[in-house]
Amino acid sequence: MVTALSQHAIAPARLVRGPSAWSSSLDSIPSLCRRPLLLGRSPATADLRIQACADLLQLGLDPLAATLLFDCCEDDLQRLAAEAQAGRCDGVIAMGGGKVLDAGKLLAHRLGLSCITVPTSAATCAGWTALANLYSAEGAFRSDVALDRCPDLLIFDHDLVLKAPGHTLASGIADAIAKWYESSVSSGASGDGLVQQAVQQARVLRDQLLLEGEAALAEPGGEAWVRVAEAAALTAGLIGGLGGARCRTVAAHAVHNGLTQLPACHHLLHGEKVGFGVLVQLRLEELFGGYRLASQARRQLIPFFRALGLPVSLEDLGLTEASLNDLNTVCAFAVQPGSDLHHLPFAVSANDLLTAMVSTMVESRQVENVPAPCSETSLSPESSP
Repeated sequence: MVTALSQHAIAPARLVRGPSAWSSSLDSIPSLCRRPLLLGRSPATADLRIQACADLLQLGLDPLAATLLFDCCEDDLQRLAAEAQAGRCDGVIAMGGGKVLDAGKLLAHRLGLSCITVPTSAATCAGWTALANLYSAEGAFRSDVALDRCPDLLIFDHDLVLKAPGHTLASGIADAIAKWYESSVSSGASGDGLVQQAVQQARVLRDQLLLEGEAALAEPGGEAWVRVAEAAALTAGLIGGLGGARCRTVAAHAVHNGLTQLPACHHLLHGEKVGFGVLVQLRLEELFGGYRLASQARRQLIPFFRALGLPVSLEDLGLTEASLNDLNTVCAFAVQPGSDLHHLPFAVSANDLLTAMVSTMVESRQVENVPAPCSETSLSPESSP
């Protein structure tokens, strides 16, 4: 039950989705800003941003192009804030992947500007959420920042997202599927109706991704692709907005945060690290929480992740030569005070996490392609409301 006042930033003020969503949304941009900072990063999407700038000029707007140089980090944010203020920008249009979207949202939040997000892949739900992750300039996770609101406009253009490499959608599937495995174990016993509904929506999301994930990757632009891409980029964000802080990230994201401390893992996408973190979390639940369904869930996910080309072991992460000190660095960061990992309903030490990470690698080699039934609905006696 709700025992205190609760505030939620649930969704963007407006969502436009579908083919040609960008061009269909152009007429609504002048009501939000006249001098937007158009933020991007990847050379692979430079042509998209050039065209977007031309489209905005055609509308009579005066866009200022800007480039994120690193991940979403303070050095970049301070430079971009200075550029936006010097250019008298009245809005931010963030067009790119998760780091660009997070930087754009955080910049708009700090400067009090309108915010428009235009994801160029379905690798995360960053285009939706009132949350941004901060990293060091070298790419190591530092903290997350809660924002006052979700974007004013989210443009999810299927044509733009289709240009992204297929492994970005696989990463988005892993990141989105973690919603169930994390929220159910941290919030499944909640008496809050909105949290209960968010957790159950996460279960439905998981089932859809398990059923259609492979088909989506096999036929980009097909019906399954549309459903899965929107599930990863949109529905996953809705779940987080509806459940709020109580619908928490847990060990899967804590493992991701730890892995970002290693330069050897910086080539991996966010969801690729989170997906491995899900497997580690399930191993923790089995070894130290006594949750008997965790093993079944892990045996279901390993062949599914393999089929999507996602990492299921330390070897897949590129850590075959990792020293014990490297893994200790990951574990120490993941279990530090305030870490998401401590949302687990049992205590976990750095040594416990190391045991789970190593045993996950060993067991991943042994699991045959025999998925568990999709009917399992909880990981523990307390994981489902």
